Amino acid sequence: MSEAVSMVHMDRLQLAFEPKPWSFAQERRAEIDACFAALKREKPALWNGRVLLLHHQAVSAGVFRGAYLETDYASFAAWRHWGRPPAAVCDCFGAAAIVAGDGAVLLGVMAAHTGNAGRIYFPCGTPDPNDIVDGQVDLDFSVRRELREETGLDLAEFIAEPGWTAMFDPPLIALIKVLRSRDSAATLRARVLDHLTHERQPELADLRIVRGAADIDPMMPRFVTAFLAHRFAVR
Repeated sequence: MSEAVSMVHMDRLQLAFEPKPWSFAQERRAEIDACFAALKREKPALWNGRVLLLHHQAVSAGVFRGAYLETDYASFAAWRHWGRPPAAVCDCFGAAAIVAGDGAVLLGVMAAHTGNAGRIYFPCGTPDPNDIVDGQVDLDFSVRRELREETGLDLAEFIAEPGWTAMFDPPLIALIKVLRSRDSAATLRARVLDHLTHERQPELADLRIVRGAADIDPMMPRFVTAFLAHRFAVR
């Protein structure tokens, strides 16, 4: 039986870009290429760009420290498709938990053309080289970028809660930034849906409103359901 997801508050992040070879990608190159070709046949929109994966981490005195390497998306996608076997990395990313003025939380439903079709997530994405600023991996920037790309919403219109909520479900680590809005959930959802109609190929198919534990869905990954269960339990 898999271990429960653990949750820890972090006051700040200190994440460096420290490139090094990823032995998994080197040793299983032929298998990875074959796997990605098969994934592309199913999802032609998949693109083999560059992504960042965490290869070192430490937590001390409320600070999450880590170091990222760079690899190709094909290697990451194959690793994920194979159930994330031990490979000396973690899938560590920033996510935006949008909390509406009426207390509801909003999550996106991934579109059919994406690698996570039908899954229900906070706006988020695997960091990439665009998130490297002065040698550091800037997840504040990554969250802002993903929020804008997926929903059309701007981070500046929200009140961000201090620090981050780290959800550990190894080898996945979600670093969640809670963003509060004065608008109702219905208003925010309508704005996002309008944004999606103007996108040529939107990443989201819908926006889900969660008002309590009864709205938690099996299509949500474990880190999302654990975060929501705790959030509504202590509210």
